[in-house]
Amino acid sequence: METVRVLAKGQIVIPSSIRKKYGIKPGFKMNIFEFENVIYLVPPASDPVKEAMGCLPKQPSLSEQLLEERRKDFAE
Repeated sequence: METVRVLAKGQIVIPSSIRKKYGIKPGFKMNIFEFENVIYLVPPASDPVKEAMGCLPKQPSLSEQLLEERRKDFAE
């Protein structure tokens, strides 16, 4: 457990070891909630769809495929 000080504007400094562990950088948004007199500061859950984007090879869209087929048809 780490102890932090609350600054004049209600800000706290997250220790660097914790920031590095969770990849917290300036501008990073955090979720904060209170439950049974405990304050929780939690990194937002990652979006698996956003993380998966770019993992698969880029495929032409259906409209691009249709246009290419039409171009080939007209070329013949």
